[in-house]
Formats: sequence, structure tokens, C-alpha cells
Amino acid sequence: MIKPAPRVLIAGTGSGCGKTTTVCAVLQAFKNRGLAPMSFKCGPDYIDPMFHTGIIGVDSENLDIFFAGEEGVRSAFVKHAADVNVIEGVMGMYDGLAMDADAASSYHVAKTLDAPVVLVVNVRGMALSAAAVVRGYMTLRKPNMVRGVIFNKVSPMTYPSLKKVVENECGVPVFGYLPDLPECSLESRHLGLVTAAEVSELQMKMQRLAEAAEKTLDLDGLLALMRAQAPLEADVPHYEPLGSARIAVARDKAFCFYYRDNLELLRELGAELVFFSPIDDERLPDCDGLYLGGGYPELYLERLSGNETMRASIREAVSGGLPTVAECGGFMYLCRSIDGLDMVGYFPVDCRNTGKLTRFGYATLHAGEESMLFAAGGTLQGHEFHYWDATDPGSALRAVKPSGRETRCGYVSDTLYAGYPHLYFPSCPSAAAGFVKKCIERRSQS
Repeated sequence: MIKPAPRVLIAGTGSGCGKTTTVCAVLQAFKNRGLAPMSFKCGPDYIDPMFHTGIIGVDSENLDIFFAGEEGVRSAFVKHAADVNVIEGVMGMYDGLAMDADAASSYHVAKTLDAPVVLVVNVRGMALSAAAVVRGYMTLRKPNMVRGVIFNKVSPMTYPSLKKVVENECGVPVFGYLPDLPECSLESRHLGLVTAAEVSELQMKMQRLAEAAEKTLDLDGLLALMRAQAPLEADVPHYEPLGSARIAVARDKAFCFYYRDNLELLRELGAELVFFSPIDDERLPDCDGLYLGGGYPELYLERLSGNETMRASIREAVSGGLPTVAECGGFMYLCRSIDGLDMVGYFPVDCRNTGKLTRFGYATLHAGEESMLFAAGGTLQGHEFHYWDATDPGSALRAVKPSGRETRCGYVSDTLYAGYPHLYFPSCPSAAAGFVKKCIERRSQS
């Protein structure tokens, strides 16, 4: 498949430099102009794409080289590319799998997609030093992917002089700046930003950002840069339906962390996804399988615990062999308790807050025995990001970090996967197929 795919990757000098705010402002401004933007996010993050989705009304797409490899990233991008395509970087532009490597970094994604990088730089307290920062990002690796700069934390009075300095010293255009808009700030918590659904007056804030972008960013220049890029070609895999089955997917404020690619793959394989709320609904909907994603169950413990009919419904279904995938917060919900409050109780395990990130980062999951998702000796890519831990997080799988360090994790059976790692199904499509097949079998038995 070949697409024109006008594109830009908005990267940053580090976390907190203003990438997400800038991307949101640009997306909303493009949408206000009548364009049909598509957004992408480098890395495994769930929360930033929720903000993108809240703006453009289309699920954002993760681009993760650890999960999918270079070809998989090209395939995902070409498959979802639209009229204009804005990619948000992760951390600093060169930050990858290791302290001394750029593998799986925003830079790596930019090279893979031949996408020009516009670098967001917080220039508070800088003058000529801003040019040193920009030049450092331009020269650290070859080829240089930086094609422009956007300033953050700069005053309208200082901007013209600073723009001239950077353009003269570095030879790249400065596409403007975003003014300080405290009323549009996006709050953070322990896993990053608060989710888009929790931000009060989100659309008002996005419109204010877009109005500012029209005044202080060179949006026409950005569009010209994007449209000057050559078309991209990639093989986009197609999967035939295995049959039909209904998978209940928990989706509310407590359970909202899902990769778009996971849900799309399940649908392609024949699953009808039925969304429900463990917080508000009384019982599990009629279904042949259950998918409990991650999120923030710890913020809604009283409501989850108080919904006894839902807890009982899920406990009965999982105990009765309902094919189930439960990741991170979904796994915690299946445990006996979280912070002393009763949960589903399928696992006689309790969860508590450790006060720090626990087993954080990418992992390749290795299976010793066959189960619903895994062939014996099979692997599946995953990622952990949580402050909570369980008294027994499981030991069915080996989780091998990019550094080579290993831990044990997870519970598996011929109808179950449950554990802290979030899974990326396209890294092993047979895993998603195994889940759907079990759901189809369940339907045939009912």
C-alpha cells in the first residue's frame, strides 16, 4: 500500500517540555481549518493518545518499534495515515531502550517513516544557549532529522530576537511559539497526565490552544513541510475472520488503557467488541469472552467494590471458564482486594501501593507451556507501568527486559491470561487468534 501521508514528528528535548500541549494545539487548529488530521504517538503510552482522540474524534495510533519493529511501524502508519499526520514523540528525541542507545526512540521512528522532526524547546532563561541546544539535537546522530523548532516558555517580546538567533546559528526555521496559558494546563498524576475524560472543559481548553496556535505558530509553514514529504509504502497485513464471537471490553474511567491495534486485530479476527462499565453497570453483558484492560482502578475503589452484582457476575463467569484477558489494572480487579477493599476475588491475592514504579518498562514474555495466548516456547511483547503490586503477581511467564534482566509474572491457562504486563497482540497475532478461537468455542457450547 502506498499513501501520500503528509507528516511531521513533533519531538521534545525531554519530558515536560510541552510536546503534548503543542501537538494538541496543532491538531485542534488543523481540525478547525477543515482538515482531517490523524495523530500518532511514539512508544507505549496510553494517555497522550486519549487527548488526541478527544480532539480529533478518531482513535490515536501508537508507533512503537520495540513492539512492532520498523516494518510494523511503517505498516501501522501507512494503514492509518490521513490528510495530515502529526506524530508526538516520547521523552527526549533520542531517548530509547537504553541510556546509551536511540533504539525505539522518537528519532528512530522519524528515520523509519522519513518524517521531518520539529523540536519543541523550553527556552525559559535562555538566549544564545537555545541555539546550542538546537544544534546539539541536529548533530548528535546522522542523518539529522530536525527540520524546524517550536519554542515553549518564551515571551512575545523575546521571541523575535530568539527566533533570529536560532535560525542564523542553526539554519532551521522556527515555526513559532505557544504563549503561556495557565488556564489550559494539563494536569499530571503518577502515570503521566490525567486522562482526557477527567479534564474539565477539555474542548474549551483545546479551542483556546488552537486560537493561540493560529496567532503564534506558523501553521502554514508546518503544513508545507508536511506536504513536501515523499509518499510512503508498506505491506499492511490482512487477517481473515475465524468466526464470530462477542468479547466484553471494560471501558470507563477505571479501565481505559487499550492499544488501538489490539482492538482492531480482535475485530479483524471476527470479534464483536461490546463495551461495558465495571463501575456503573450491574452485570457483565452477554458475551463469549472478557477483556479487562488497565487504567486507574485505584481511583475508583469504593465504587468498584460497592458494585457487588458486577463483581459476582465476573467472578462467576471467569470461574466458569469464560475466556479472559486481564492486564495490569484489570488483573488487580480480579484479585481479592485492592488497598483492603473487596474486588472480584478470582485470585486469592491482595494489591497494595508500593509508592514507586514497579518492574517498569518493556518486556518480552516467554511461555514455557501452551495456553490460550501462548504456544509452548512462544513470545509476546509487553510493557509494565504501575505503582501497585500484588502479593503474588504470578509466575507462569518469563518477562525479559531489553537489558536481559528477567522476572516471573502472570497467570495463564487454556482460557486465561492475567498479569501486570500490557500486551501488544500484533507482535504475535496467533495470541489474539487464540483468544478469539476460545471465544468462538465458548459461543458454540452455549
